[in-house]
Amino acid sequence: MLGSGTVSYEVGGNLDATCFGGIAAVHRLVTKLGLVDQINEGLHLLKVHLPYHESDHVLNLTYNVMCGGTRLEDIEGLRHDTAYMNALGADLIPDPTTAGDFCRRFAETDVVELMEAINAVRPQLWAGRGGDLLGPLAYIDADGTIVPTSGCRKAGMDMSYKGIWGYAPLIVSLANTKEVLYLVNRPGNAPSHQDAATWIDKAIDLVQPHAPRVCLRGDTDFSLTAHFDRWAERVDFVFGMDNNHALRTRAEALAETCWTRMRRDATGQNATGQNAAGQNAAGQNAAGQIRARRDNHKQAIVAERGYLNLELNYEDVACFDYQPGKCDRSYRVVALRKNISRSRGEQVLIDEVRYFFYITTRTDLSAEQVVACANQRCDQENIIASLKSGVGALRVPLHDLVSNWAYMVIAALAWNIKSWFAMMMHRKADRRDYIRMEFRRFFNTIILIPAMVTRRARAITIRLIGYNPALDRLFTAWNTTERTRFG
Repeated sequence: MLGSGTVSYEVGGNLDATCFGGIAAVHRLVTKLGLVDQINEGLHLLKVHLPYHESDHVLNLTYNVMCGGTRLEDIEGLRHDTAYMNALGADLIPDPTTAGDFCRRFAETDVVELMEAINAVRPQLWAGRGGDLLGPLAYIDADGTIVPTSGCRKAGMDMSYKGIWGYAPLIVSLANTKEVLYLVNRPGNAPSHQDAATWIDKAIDLVQPHAPRVCLRGDTDFSLTAHFDRWAERVDFVFGMDNNHALRTRAEALAETCWTRMRRDATGQNATGQNAAGQNAAGQNAAGQIRARRDNHKQAIVAERGYLNLELNYEDVACFDYQPGKCDRSYRVVALRKNISRSRGEQVLIDEVRYFFYITTRTDLSAEQVVACANQRCDQENIIASLKSGVGALRVPLHDLVSNWAYMVIAALAWNIKSWFAMMMHRKADRRDYIRMEFRRFFNTIILIPAMVTRRARAITIRLIGYNPALDRLFTAWNTTERTRFG
């Protein structure tokens, strides 16, 4: 079915075309938000600006990531793409070696200044169309992760508790817009909560003036009881708590009447209204026929080989007040009791009971809702996964901890720009869709657009090669945004 014929390639010498036609719209957004001036005013790494400023280096690395680059060497291809250069209004951009040298100039204070310069432009978006995304409650999530490396000469690396060599960055994000507020690189043996309170405080100062209400979320590592009283005066929080002896004793002493059965939502439906089994809410497929669920082959193998099998029977929740040792007041604790059946092959073992605890200041939620709110923090794992695989921000291409930290912050800016682009969409539905969009899909939809570029003085014309109906509404919305937001 695949035919072959004579193939000839012709080079159009009179046309400048690029496959990254959407980068001009992204650069326009970044420029109009004032990020270029914020970086140049807050970051001072170069004594002489000939010809580059600090913003040129930062955006050069960021746009390399936005155009699908996975390493510094990919910049070399972009700097020889004249249409790409014209789309940015640039005559010259730094080469990969110069870009790497720029990251090595950073000290810890310089990386912090860069993050604050990026954060300085967020209020414009939150006060505008992005404002409806922050209400009625803005969630700040914190978590740590492991960035492995096979290198042996990267300063600051260490072995994690999993035996993996690398770094252990801390990520503080805004769940409503999926923006990364602060990204802090640390040695691989650093616990998740190390210095977390400092960066959580900075995130509160950043978000609180623009949100009606703020709530902190984190797993058990972020239950920093020494800071609970201070945080409770400003924001709400929902943290997991370790299953220690004091909490477990309190939970076991509760009367059975204090426990209520936990009801979780049914399996989620996709865009077609079908669940994971290919059935709609009535258990039928598109033809109106009830599909039989396929056999569970994994379950059969576990039973055949006599592996220990755990199955959840039911869950109960209860509430009680508890005052941690470092707090001057008590807080609401929600206990989740799981009844788990244990079996090995055909042999049924004694059921197991496990307890999970959540501490919170929120009294407007039921016990079930507190558990659900805490579980929703797991969506931050998708942000971390996108930073690792989709964006490639959590890479360690340089030689020490601080320079790799600078690269992580600059590369993560590409992910933030995706959220900013989404917040500037004209329709509310489009804003939420593009915020949830994976970075690879954003790259294929917005950036990877074949286009001819014409540059005359300060005017840049992008002419799309071909017509894509999916892009028509996008650029109509973008032109509307340009007129209404930026004039």
